[in-house]
Amino acid sequence: MDTRAAMERADSLGLQLVEVNPKANPPVCKIMDYGRYKYEMAKKERDARRNQTRVEVKEVKFRPKTAGHDFDYKLRHVRRFLEDGDKVRLLVQFRGREVVHPETGRSILERVCKEVADLATVVQMPSMEGNRMNMILAPKKSRQQGRSGKAAAPAGKGDSARAPSHGPAAEGAPAAEPTPADTAAG
Repeated sequence: MDTRAAMERADSLGLQLVEVNPKANPPVCKIMDYGRYKYEMAKKERDARRNQTRVEVKEVKFRPKTAGHDFDYKLRHVRRFLEDGDKVRLLVQFRGREVVHPETGRSILERVCKEVADLATVVQMPSMEGNRMNMILAPKKSRQQGRSGKAAAPAGKGDSARAPSHGPAAEGAPAAEPTPADTAAG
């Protein structure tokens, strides 16, 4: 169909002639309501933007002398952030002459990395930037799928939150402490 006839046909229908593929020989055109098409494309884009997940980068600061309870406390935060699906920037802040010994900061970052190896993968290896040493961890892919619900198993009928403490289903499970009612009956 030639261009003039196609434009007349589109006008008679109250639509527009839209070029779909200009590189084809001959160029491919389509008769459509172009305003409605643009509206639907914008709507699809908005829905896609709404459904995408945003990954935040959380930051946890350490010092070369961070040890004991403080280290464990910060490590719990790192684990929680990774379980929530966020990336974590580990930062070791050096002050004064501490910057002469970057191996202490590297050892702290390696220790954190070992502790969260089950949850995280290293995105950026430790690097010095001025008086700071940075490292970025990201949650493992299997954890992210579990969080979004794709890999999670659906709960069946009769499933309970706790495993039974006795009976054949409890084999292999740790033994529960007997209650006063159990000791009186036995």
